[in-house]
Amino acid sequence: MQAINIFNAVISILFLLCYSYQMFYIPIALFIKNKKHTKAKNNRYGVLISARNEEKVLGNLLDSLKSQTYDKRYFDIFVIADNCTDSTADIAREKGAYVYERFNKVQVGKGYALDTLLTHIHTDHKDKNYDGFFVFDADNVLEEDYIAQMNKVFSEGYEIVTGYRNSKNYGDNWISAGNALWFMRESRYLNGARMKLGVASMVGGTGFMFSKRVIKECGGWKFFTLTEDLEFTAHNIIKGVKCGYCPNAVLYDEQPVKFSQSWKQRMRWSKGYLQVAGKYGGRLIKNMFRRGFSCYDLLMGIMPAYILTFVSVIFNTAAFAGMVIGGKDVMPMVLSALNSFGNMCLTMFIVGAITTVTEWKRIQCGSVKKILFAFTFPFFMLTYIPVSFAAVFSKVQWSPIEHTVSVNAKQIKAKGKTKQKDA
Repeated sequence: MQAINIFNAVISILFLLCYSYQMFYIPIALFIKNKKHTKAKNNRYGVLISARNEEKVLGNLLDSLKSQTYDKRYFDIFVIADNCTDSTADIAREKGAYVYERFNKVQVGKGYALDTLLTHIHTDHKDKNYDGFFVFDADNVLEEDYIAQMNKVFSEGYEIVTGYRNSKNYGDNWISAGNALWFMRESRYLNGARMKLGVASMVGGTGFMFSKRVIKECGGWKFFTLTEDLEFTAHNIIKGVKCGYCPNAVLYDEQPVKFSQSWKQRMRWSKGYLQVAGKYGGRLIKNMFRRGFSCYDLLMGIMPAYILTFVSVIFNTAAFAGMVIGGKDVMPMVLSALNSFGNMCLTMFIVGAITTVTEWKRIQCGSVKKILFAFTFPFFMLTYIPVSFAAVFSKVQWSPIEHTVSVNAKQIKAKGKTKQKDA
């Protein structure tokens, strides 16, 4: 039992050494003011949207793009209907987007769709000479000043920029709230602090942009792992590309409400993290002293927690089984496990509670649900343990998640205000 206690103590210390710096991100994000932007120029953008059977939600994204305060002459919308069997392409055409259709059942996934779309743009719209490109998912909805706000940061020399990720359906249940709260925490307390410290921000799947130089040097979108966004981030941080964050560019997306959907989505993310770690882990380690803290920060985000959790689960499970077979008293080990479980829950509760309080006005649901979901957040995060464990042994493939929440930004905020008054 003493050996088990020592092992678990070592794991806890390693966790602390790897991630304690993120606790210092919190006061930095809270108390250091954002820098004032210099006057932005009118850059020309291509907006990239990959959509697979998204007829229920795509129209709202396209409407929110058409409602942007940014001069419409300076951006064009491109949709690639990827293996669609519904009216996604027709809706995109009706809304005035340039539309391409792709049918490929072998090369499946958003990465392949984006690469195909960029190839079409390079061939058919070379005369437009875009300065940069935005990437959105079909279920996204944007605040009216989204592009204008992102353009301010891009104009200051950041070649990759990501914005603030909010949720269309935070209040649906503890699953949608868990995902949404994590993304809000990532926006405010990870990317927010990174931006203020001059550390590279990290792209989070959707709602980001990159310069034409970056994509040209990449040779197109050549990122085809299950987490192509993380692979893109790793590739460019290693190269020293300036990656920024725009807290005032707010995007809403839809989170899964069924545990089965969330499980499938997070299995893909977990497997993708392993793929990126295998492909870029060595280079991130080599470049930690050359590129600075950004490589270390990214490496911590994709690897140590995974390894430490996996090793801990394997060791403790084997030890517990051995004690049961040997007829030894397992109660001390059970108590130790409960103590570790309690500490993890407390840590996650503190993280979730701080995010809930500071982002209170941005969370679009009633007050009671905001409080309730701060308490369920730790349990949602703990479900990552079996998800991550299963991803090691499972063959995971990209598969679409159905989106059904059809609302615009004004409806999202109006619904949130109504529920707060009712509460």
